[in-house]
Parts: sequence; C-alpha cells; structure tokens
Amino acid sequence: MDLPLRPRRLRRHQAVRDLVQETFLRSEDLIAPLFVHDLDREETPVKSMPGVARFSIRRLVEECRVLSGLGIRAVAVFPCLDPSLKNPGGTEGFSPRGLIPRAVTAIKKALPGLLVITDVALDPYTSHGHDGLLDSEGEVDNDRTVEALCRQAVVEARAGADWVAPSDMMDGRVAAIRRSLDAAGFQRVGILAYSAKFASAYYGPFRDAVGSRQAAGQTYLDKRSYQLNPANRREAIRDALLDAGEGADILMVKPAGPYLDIVRELREQTRLPIAAYQVSGEYAQIHAAANLGWLDYAAARDESVLGIKRAGADLILTYFAKEIATTLA
Repeated sequence: MDLPLRPRRLRRHQAVRDLVQETFLRSEDLIAPLFVHDLDREETPVKSMPGVARFSIRRLVEECRVLSGLGIRAVAVFPCLDPSLKNPGGTEGFSPRGLIPRAVTAIKKALPGLLVITDVALDPYTSHGHDGLLDSEGEVDNDRTVEALCRQAVVEARAGADWVAPSDMMDGRVAAIRRSLDAAGFQRVGILAYSAKFASAYYGPFRDAVGSRQAAGQTYLDKRSYQLNPANRREAIRDALLDAGEGADILMVKPAGPYLDIVRELREQTRLPIAAYQVSGEYAQIHAAANLGWLDYAAARDESVLGIKRAGADLILTYFAKEIATTLA
C-alpha cells in the first residue's frame, strides 16, 4: 500500500510509545477520600466498596501517614455518624467537638503538610438524609441551608481544614461561604466547589458508607431538586461558572467517568483548576466486573483514572488513590 502517513510507526515499540505519550498520571494528581467513624472498632469495612473501610480517628491518621508516604498530597474526609446524633437540622455538623473537627485536628497535628479537605453538606448529619434543611412542605430550603453551611464551613476551617468542599448544590453557597470564612479570619482556606454535581445513580455505595442512604426503609433519596439533571450539559457549565464567579478556587465535576464531556468543556471554559470525583459506584462496578472475571482489574482501574486526567481534570478524587500511588511508587 502506498501510504505516506502510517500512524502505527508511533506505536510500534514500547520505547516509542513512551516517548510520544500525551497524558501522565502522578500520585500528586490524586486525592484519597476517607471515611471516619466514632465506634470502638478500629475499622469497619464498607461492604459495597471492596477494600474501603471506615476508620477510627487513630487508624485514620495511620492511613494518612501511608498515603503521604506514597506521594499523595491531599485527603478528603467524610463522617459516618452515630444515628443517635442525627436530627432534622443536622446540628452535629456545627459542633466544634464533632467527629470531623476532631479528625481534622488529629491529622493536621500528625501530618501538618498533608492537605485536608472537608465536605460541607448536611446529609451525613440529618435524620432525613438530605443535604439541607427542609421547609414545612418537605422541600430543601435553599437559603436556610446556606446559612447552616456557612456555620459548618467555619467550624471545619477552625479545626484545621485546608480546603472546604461544599457538595450540597445550593444556589449562592460559594459566595456566602467565602464571606463567612473571610469574616472569621480564614482567608487562606480554599473552596473546592462541587460545581457540577449530578443527581446520579452512582452514589449508592457512598451513601451506605456515611449512613445517608435513605430517609426510611431501603429507598434511595430523590435529590433531583438540587442536584443536576444528568441530561443537561449547558446547565452544568452554567452552574460551574457561577461558582467560579462567586470565588471558588477549584471547580469539581461529580461523578467523573459518565461526565467526561463536562470535564472537557469546563476545562475549555475556565482557567481555574478542575477536579473530578470518581465516585463509589464507578469504583464498585470495576470491582464487581473484575470479580466475575469479565475484565482485568488493574488495567481497568488505571485506564479509568487516566481517562479522567486526559479529559482535562487536574485533580482526581478516587478510592483507587492508594493502589495507584503504590503502583506509581
């Protein structure tokens, strides 16, 4: 064949493939989500997330040491609260002696150079499981919720959080949190905003892990009145750019894998860093398929995260962080 252009020339040998590789994954690109509980047990497994556990604060600090040693620069900490501490107002989320403030303080004392990110949302603390406060008709009240989130963010910053991460998808919450942090003297605390968070079916294992799966019985909560419609790309970009205008330091897309088009378009629309969250359902489905022998676990794991980086994400929250960092090391 008379072919002047033969792209396979750049794929023939491993050395050539290495030289022309366009996207690289580093341990520094990864953020490890971690779960903490207040039980007597050092750790309890999350059944729907193989290899993931809820840690005591002591074990959480140990895990952070390991992650830091592997080159991971940041962790995101999520609480699994005793149900007796939950109420409709999620007031445990504002307690300076709550689980997350104590966990953050312990991590920062042991590892001051490790970046600690805290979730700003009420769903782990409310008895009904929603991310905000409910009005008399059972709807999430946007403005009252934002006031509560501001209180939560300041408590977490005071405990030592480096970045607070509002994941609630309330209107105007980034600007309000920024004002509250600044007024409390925390101008240096950053905001990693869940700016394009979709009402996704992929959150199930996470909700099991933090105990916010349902308000009653085994029914997953309907959060479509505040989380984004999976069908809407333009709306997602609009929401994200609103967060940028309100003072977010980093914009995040969640989930990552099913929404790589959003990651790519947002990367082209802003100069802010872009984060993407490879969520619990993405993690669990790779494990499930691998356990059935339907795919190569390590290859699928690495490809899934590399694809997120290639789409334009600067930072990736993934439950594979420790395994991938170990491989890279």
